[in-house]
Amino acid sequence: MGEAIGQILSYGVAVALSAFPIIGVVLMLATPRARTNGPALLLGWSLGLALVGTIVLLVSGGVGPSDQGQPADWVSALDLTLGVLLLWVAVKEWRGRPRDGKKVPLPKWMRTVDSFTPVKALALGTAMSALNPKNLLLSIAAASAIARTDTSAGAQAVALAVYVVLGALGPGTPVVLYFALRERSKRILDDLKLWMEQHNTAIMAVICLLFAAKLVGNAISDLTS
Repeated sequence: MGEAIGQILSYGVAVALSAFPIIGVVLMLATPRARTNGPALLLGWSLGLALVGTIVLLVSGGVGPSDQGQPADWVSALDLTLGVLLLWVAVKEWRGRPRDGKKVPLPKWMRTVDSFTPVKALALGTAMSALNPKNLLLSIAAASAIARTDTSAGAQAVALAVYVVLGALGPGTPVVLYFALRERSKRILDDLKLWMEQHNTAIMAVICLLFAAKLVGNAISDLTS
């Protein structure tokens, strides 16, 4: 179990740094339905991470390392594919970073959060974690890393749960601050939102580049050994 958990720690932290769910939660916490919509988006985000990870683990069930300790060829091929795709995401993020003090354009839904219901917030959170290219690729990579360890199904489920908890820390932090500090949290959350808007693309580009190098390196090493 320790090996499986160790494989996903960095992936969980990377997903937790996603800007849009954090910004979305902060915006929802400033609406009349803050007490329901904020937690609903957080729950949806967690469900999306769990859903992708569960599907990958079920598809890869029973396919662990070979007798020589090397991962199955499909795992290495998947790592190589994910690495290349993350490299593409990194280039896209870097090219889209704000320049000369310009603001990054935010999704249109962020201008309509006042009209959101808890169900819509839940669905949005699920879509952002399960369908966003960067988060989807990292979740697949995390589940693949769990699958390649020679551990039981129960241990893999625990490792996936740890990944989901880590990935939820980003959007979960504003929710905790809101309920713990009430009105005093407003300034902190506003500063967090502004910082994420300004620096998210550069952060995501670097994260995706690092994981792309890691996955491609692992795949080449496994396939040539």
